Amino acid sequence: MDDETQAPAPDSRHAETVRMAEKAAVLILLALLMYGVLRVLEPFAMAVAFGAFIAIGTWPARAWLVARGVRPGLAAAALLLVLVISVGLPLLLMAPGLADQISAISLRARALIEELPPSAPAWIADLPLLGEPAARAWLRLQTFQGNINALVAPYSGQIARQLVEIGQAAAGSIVQLLLALLVAAMFWTSGDVIVAQLRDIAGRLGGQTGVASIEAAGGAVRGVAWGVVGTGILQAVLMGIGLAIAGVPGAAVLGFLTMVFSISQVLGPLIIVTWVGAAAWLYTEGQTGWAIFMLVWGLLPVSGSDNIVRPLLIQRGSAMPLGLIILGVFGGLIAFGFLGLFVGPALLAVAHGLLKAWRQAA
Repeated sequence: MDDETQAPAPDSRHAETVRMAEKAAVLILLALLMYGVLRVLEPFAMAVAFGAFIAIGTWPARAWLVARGVRPGLAAAALLLVLVISVGLPLLLMAPGLADQISAISLRARALIEELPPSAPAWIADLPLLGEPAARAWLRLQTFQGNINALVAPYSGQIARQLVEIGQAAAGSIVQLLLALLVAAMFWTSGDVIVAQLRDIAGRLGGQTGVASIEAAGGAVRGVAWGVVGTGILQAVLMGIGLAIAGVPGAAVLGFLTMVFSISQVLGPLIIVTWVGAAAWLYTEGQTGWAIFMLVWGLLPVSGSDNIVRPLLIQRGSAMPLGLIILGVFGGLIAFGFLGLFVGPALLAVAHGLLKAWRQAA
C-alpha cells in the first residue's frame, strides 16, 4: 500500500481531536472543582486532617468493635464518647484544683521575693553575659519588696494583649478539636466506604504499588499516633507517680499537663521545667533528699522514656526503618507544625513504598 491509503481519514482525525479536547475540558473542570472544594474546606483543613489522623490511629479499636457485631454508627458513638470523657473529664476534675494551685504559686512567689537578700549572690553576678542583667533584675525585685502589682504594672498592657491572644487561641483550639472529633466520627461511621474508594483510586493510578503505598501511609500515621499519644500517657503517669511520692501538691494536675506538653511536641521542654520546678520547690521546703529524687526521677523515667518508648511504638505501627520514621517525625514537625508529626512520616512512607516497588520491578 502507498502512503495515501495508510493515512487516517479526515473524519478519524477530527474525531480524535474532539476526544482529546473533551478529555482536556473534563480535566480542567475537575481541576476547577477540586480547587473549589479545597477553598471551601480550607477553614476546616486542620480539623479535617486531625480528625482523619484520630480515626486512623484508633481504627483497630473500631475494627475490633465492628468485628464483634457492633454497627459502625454505634462503634463511632462509643469511640467518640470515650474520647470526650478521656479529655473532658480530667479537665473538669482539674479545674478547681488548678485555681487553688495558681493562687498558692502566686503567694509562694510573693513570699520568695520578700525574702530575697539585699543583693544578688556573687555566683549569679559573676555569670558570663547573664551576670550583670541578673544582678539588676535582683535589685529590681528587692526594690518592690513582694509588691507584684507594682512589679508588673509597666507590662500590664502587653500582658493583657497576650492573655487575650492566649484566650482566643485556646477557644479556637477547642473549636478545632470538637470539629476534629466530629470528622473522626464520620470516618469511623463510613470508613469502609472511604477506604475502598481510596484503594480503588490508588489502584487506578499506580496499580498494586499504589495500593501498597496507601497502606504504608496509613500504617505510618497509625504508628506515629500510637507513639505520640502512648508516650504522652506514659510520661503523664510517671510524672504523677513521682510527684505524689515526693509529696508535691497538684500531682494529678501536673501529670495531666505533662501529657498535654508531650503530645503537643512543641511544648515538650516544659516537661523538664515541670520536674525541675518541683525539685526546686522541694529544696526550698528543706526536703533535699526528695528534691534529688525528683531530679533523678524526672531525668530517667519521665524524660528518658521519650527516647525509648516513642520510637518503639512508632515502629510497631509501620514497616519503615526506624531512622526514616524519626526523620519524618521531626522533619514534618519543623516543616508543617503539629500536623507534620503525621504528615511527614506518611509522605516518607509513600515514597519508601514507591521506591521499594520500583527497585523490585527493575
